This record gives sequence, C-alpha cells and structure tokens, in this order.
Amino acid sequence: MSEPIVPLTLGTWPTPVEPMPRLAAALGLGRGDLLIKRDDLTGLGGGGNKIRKLEWTAAEALANDADTLVTTGGPQSNHARLTAATAARLGLRAVLVFPGEPGVARSGNLVLDAFLGSEIVFTGVTGQQALADAATRVCDRLRAEGARPALIPFGGSSALATRGYARCGEELMSQVPDLRTAVVALGSGATMAGLVASLGPDRTLGVDVGAVDDSRQRVAAFVAALSPDVRADDLRIDRDHIGSGYPSLTDTVEEALTLVARLEGIILDPTYTGRAMAALIAATRRGEIEPGNTTVFIHTGGVPGLFGHADVPAFAESVQKVT
Repeated sequence: MSEPIVPLTLGTWPTPVEPMPRLAAALGLGRGDLLIKRDDLTGLGGGGNKIRKLEWTAAEALANDADTLVTTGGPQSNHARLTAATAARLGLRAVLVFPGEPGVARSGNLVLDAFLGSEIVFTGVTGQQALADAATRVCDRLRAEGARPALIPFGGSSALATRGYARCGEELMSQVPDLRTAVVALGSGATMAGLVASLGPDRTLGVDVGAVDDSRQRVAAFVAALSPDVRADDLRIDRDHIGSGYPSLTDTVEEALTLVARLEGIILDPTYTGRAMAALIAATRRGEIEPGNTTVFIHTGGVPGLFGHADVPAFAESVQKVT
C-alpha cells in the first residue's frame, strides 16, 4: 500500500479575514455582515487560491520522484503562474501548456511566468480535450528527453487537491463561527468542492465563471471523495454572470470591480473574483443574502490577470477621473 500524501507548506496560513463595512452599507447590509477571506494573500508567486491545491498536487509529484511540473490553462492562467512559482520554490522545472498561438504582446500572468523561469508551449489547439491531449504529448516528449514529468490537472483540480479547500473551510469556521454564506468563484471545481465538504452545501455559494461546461458534475465528483452524501442537486451554483463566455467583461462585473475598489480599496480580477462579487451583489439585492447574517467573500486572487485582459484598459479609461 502506498503512503498517504502529506501536503507541503507553500503558503502563509491562516489567510486573514477582514470586514468590508462600506460595501456592506452600500448594499443595505449591516456594517459587520460582510467579510472577505484574503486568499489572494497566500504569499507565493503573487498569491491566490491555487496554492492550497498545489500543496497537495506538488507533494504527490515529489512522492512520485518528478523533476518537472507540467500543467495546462489559458495564457492568463493563475494556476499556471502558481505552478511555475511552486516549481521555482521546490527547485523543479515548470512547463506550461497553452492553447492557440503566442500573441505579439506579453502582459499579465505571462510576464510573471517568464520571471518564474517557466517554459511555455503554445500548442495551436483549441478546446479542453485537445489541450489535455497536447499536454500528454508534451509529457511523452519530456520523458523521451530523460525528464520525469508530473502532469498537474487543469486548474489544479482533482480529488486530492480538494483537500486544500476542505482545510480552508475549517480555517474559515475557526475565524468566523457564525458564518452563514461563503461566496466563491467556481472555475475548475475543487475550490468550491473543498468548501462544500467542510462548510456544507447550504453555506457555500459557487459562482460559475464559465471555465468548464460541466461545473456542477465536476464539483459533485470532487466533493464525493470527502462527503459522499452530498448530491449534485444540493449544490448552490449561480450561473447568471458568465456573460458571453469565460473571457468576457460584463456590465455586472464592471460594477463589482469598481464598487469594491472604490469602497474598500480591494482589487478584484475580471474573470473570477469579479464575477463572484457580481453574484454576491445580485443575491443581496434579491434578498437572498440578508442583513443580520454573516457573509464571507472568498478572494481567490487573480489580480495579475487584470493586466492581461483585453477589455480592461478601455473600461478603466472610461471610468477614470481626469482633472
């Protein structure tokens, strides 16, 4: 029997929980009703939620004697950036496998990927399955060259990685015992799944960002490894803020980015946390999040991606006050 995986320590724990009194008041909540869990302040490589997952998946890679971490994602992938940072911390090689062709401009996470010493493979393919197949071929090539690659799954999400956010949920409950609702972006699934496993489905609201087509089924599958009694139908998932697709910048996200920045001095990203905050605002306005109940927004990071988003510069210019 193989030994159980012992997670690495790559982040700074616990991440802080802070009040958001001015935003709460603007939404009609009590000033103490709305808190933010700062998982953007996890420490390594610019911070973000993927570190909690990588503590487990990178530990598994080391247990299997890997010398190279390979993963997939879009060119502005936060997970890819933090995989590169983890590899740097551990003295490993990082190979990031992206769809499409390299663009002329390099910005956002791509700049940090370069600083962190990662190797980038643009595959020319589109679609999740084609990208996964391309990553497998990259691993085959690396093995033929004498490397020992470990393929970290898309978004860092797996049944093993789910344990990272189950621990986060336990950490959060110790910080906020009266928690009623935790609001979190739902991308590849394991972050929400871990929170559901420790907080329960009633206290976890996942906001689908459109990263995968089968988000409910993915979350349910990841939860099953830790909480087999939770069914897919039990999950609270908001799909109202995907817009025209994963890369889009919607009006509700623009409002969320601006409100949180101007009322609390906190920066969100347009893909994940911006959508999650837009859903929190909408749920409050509908009366689903009520005054007197403690709501925690999970800030999963991703701010470097703000600087690589095609639509953000024009939006920022449109709201800039110039005197």
